[in-house]
Amino acid sequence: MTQLTSQLITFKAGDLTLEGALHLPERTPAPGVVVCHPHPLYGGDMDNNVVMTACRSLNERGIAALRFNFRGAGNSEGEHDGGDAETEDVRAALAHLSSLPEIDNDRIGLIGYSFGAIVASEVASGDLRAFGLISPPVEFADIKLAWGCPALIIGGDMDHLAPPERLEIVAQAPGVEVFLVSGADHSWWGCEDELGEAIGAFFANHMR
Repeated sequence: MTQLTSQLITFKAGDLTLEGALHLPERTPAPGVVVCHPHPLYGGDMDNNVVMTACRSLNERGIAALRFNFRGAGNSEGEHDGGDAETEDVRAALAHLSSLPEIDNDRIGLIGYSFGAIVASEVASGDLRAFGLISPPVEFADIKLAWGCPALIIGGDMDHLAPPERLEIVAQAPGVEVFLVSGADHSWWGCEDELGEAIGAFFANHMR
């Protein structure tokens, strides 16, 4: 397994300072992807197992990854806003990543997991090369479908928050693929390898 190197960073989202970590591959300038964590009121943060799996799988394929804590999580300033103001956090993370000299700003992507997928779906647009949604909790939240870029929805067949039959409906939107992992639930514990392979293959294809 490739060693994941990280550089702790901060960046501004309006008046707030957010904390994050940047993972650069060996060769730069490289394409880059922002990775958004699950719900902070239920223990979600940028050190989550799924977030780390995504960052590692991207780095192994020569893609930079930026993970960060939403406002009110970890050492990020501000307060949790239920997903509304958090869209500004995602935009700020994308802008920061795009501004770095080590990043090819023509090849930017976005990934969100659970709560992070719902927030990221509000921000995703045709400016991105690719967009990934991991376990979007479609059983309990509406999700924007018109992203204007290739998208991959990854779910587990044991996930009651993101039931496979609901994900298949979402995946009928133009340019959307769905990938289901047998035996995976919403936490993805024990299924990180399959998750990483799906993320890595999709983003490597679209970030070329």
